[in-house]
Amino acid sequence: MIYGNSLIKYSRFITREVKIGDIPLGGTNPIRLQSMTTTDTMNTKATVEQSIRIIKAGADYVRITAPSIKDANNLAEIKKELKAKGYNTPLIADIHFTPNAAETAARIVEKVRVNPGNYVDKKKFEIIEYTDNEYNAEIERIYERFSPLVKICKEYGTAMRIGTNHGSLSDRIMSRFGDTPAGMVESALEFLKICEDLNYYNIVLSMKASNPQVMVQAYRLLVNRMLELGMNYPLHLGVTEAGDGEDGRIKSAIGIGSLLEDGLGDTVRVSLTEDPEFEIPVCRKLVERYTTRKNDKPIPEISSNPLNPSEYKRRETIEVSKIGGKNVPVVILTSTEDIYNSSEGLKKAGYYYSETLDKWVIGDIAPDYIYLERKDLKYKLPATLKKIFDYKYWSSSESKESSYPLFTLKEFISRQERASELNFLKINTGDIYKNEFGKAAEEKNLVLILETDNENAFADLRRSFIELINSGIKHPVVVKRNYSGIGDDEKFIIYSSADLGSLFIEGFGDGIWLDSDGTPDDVITRCSFGILQASRVRISKTEYISCPSCGRTLFDLQETTALIKKHTSHLKGVKIGIMGCIVNGPGEMADADYGYVGSGQGKITLYKGKEIMKRNINTEIAVNELINLIKENGDWVEP
Repeated sequence: MIYGNSLIKYSRFITREVKIGDIPLGGTNPIRLQSMTTTDTMNTKATVEQSIRIIKAGADYVRITAPSIKDANNLAEIKKELKAKGYNTPLIADIHFTPNAAETAARIVEKVRVNPGNYVDKKKFEIIEYTDNEYNAEIERIYERFSPLVKICKEYGTAMRIGTNHGSLSDRIMSRFGDTPAGMVESALEFLKICEDLNYYNIVLSMKASNPQVMVQAYRLLVNRMLELGMNYPLHLGVTEAGDGEDGRIKSAIGIGSLLEDGLGDTVRVSLTEDPEFEIPVCRKLVERYTTRKNDKPIPEISSNPLNPSEYKRRETIEVSKIGGKNVPVVILTSTEDIYNSSEGLKKAGYYYSETLDKWVIGDIAPDYIYLERKDLKYKLPATLKKIFDYKYWSSSESKESSYPLFTLKEFISRQERASELNFLKINTGDIYKNEFGKAAEEKNLVLILETDNENAFADLRRSFIELINSGIKHPVVVKRNYSGIGDDEKFIIYSSADLGSLFIEGFGDGIWLDSDGTPDDVITRCSFGILQASRVRISKTEYISCPSCGRTLFDLQETTALIKKHTSHLKGVKIGIMGCIVNGPGEMADADYGYVGSGQGKITLYKGKEIMKRNINTEIAVNELINLIKENGDWVEP
């Protein structure tokens, strides 16, 4: 399935240019950055002030919600105030359920965003079987309701984003395609075909989901379908409801970074549950990697591609000492001086020795192996944490209990002494094509540590996994990447998530090993587990699907998210959706186990999956009621 220019070179997929005010999008233009206000759209002063903060942070566009005609009309006042203060940044009106608001906004701002799932269709989570005639009748109804907006946009030179969200597919689409990337693509194409029928082409497309794996598959499938249909519309990239803090950055970097690596994407929005101006620096750090991306180190061509990029399938591997096979990916941490000096140094890695209890206390986020190079520790480790030594040190060590050797390829070929249970072999991507590697791969109790020094790390590593598959080599692979010298914890999180998270959502990797001099052990450990969690390959903590807030939000989303996290962060594997309003309610939180959704001023509705359990609860008691709901359904454990 073709969805870009190349799997082995960085090559930006060139789309048609779309006019958005004075800042065009797509074509050979830079990848544009944007964010969305969280203020009440009717509060002109607050919205203007926040828009200016977003613009000053470096945004090319500012999006503002317009849930009603009066909000849409007030966009004119907001625009006028911004111009009076010297700001001509294009504005985007965000529309969901109200076509009349969209038609009003399209006469005022430079771009409108509509969501096919709830612009005309209604979502009631009903399973309806449509005959072909009934389905086609629904398409005709959509044509009638949607075409007035298209004609207005065409008349006023207004751009449009047709933005499909995974969680808000209509019941009609769900009935035929299910909750799938294919359904997301079809939902957008139905609206897109109406636009083209009316000779309107000033369009941007998006396929957003809170699950990076689903989101990436949907965009790839969309580009593939566009190529089949002779289209090349620009793409707006984003992981919706990514959350806040490190988790929000990791999830966004995996989803957006995977697509940027393949040259896809013309504008980016990172949806964080934080003040919107904080989103822009994250966007910039993610996008700037690709502005100077080169192809200095060639990657071998692919003669046979075994991948289906619109489906997840984990690479088949043998199991070696609980690595690979059906086991979750492992985490390896490089020891620091703090860890060598005292067991206290392991605290940041999730291991704490309690003198009172005379035992180790192990957190949910704690590495499985620790690399000690050529120096042993002076204290005994917990049984769950295994040591890795360089081969020469390991071979001369008197005690090999709970420790394993790390070989270079030359050492592995030339030495006979090996561990009976588990050996690690460190290779560069180029080694996979050598005869010596083929000989080494005859050993069964072997786990590969795969590295690359190619600037196009993801493409190079992916190509290596393809070679392993095509060669029938099924040894587990731990992916190792060093980010020393990066000098920025946020960059470390973003870069490593884009590089390695992209592999895990492809189905590649049986472990992760991150290195970065100067980055604290706790950041490296949290990032390693965060990448695995966001890729849905190893769940180690509670997952929060929280929207970034906007003018529709009915409570303080940041404060509430922090409060819910405080009480539920120990619920390993439970997914909780925290949504500001019904637009980002039961649909957008897609696969959450529990939902906390604003339903009116000071009112919350609680969900179990997509089913309403308690309506219109006062916000003062809503968090306690959420906890009670979790307890009633047997998912609560005491912290």
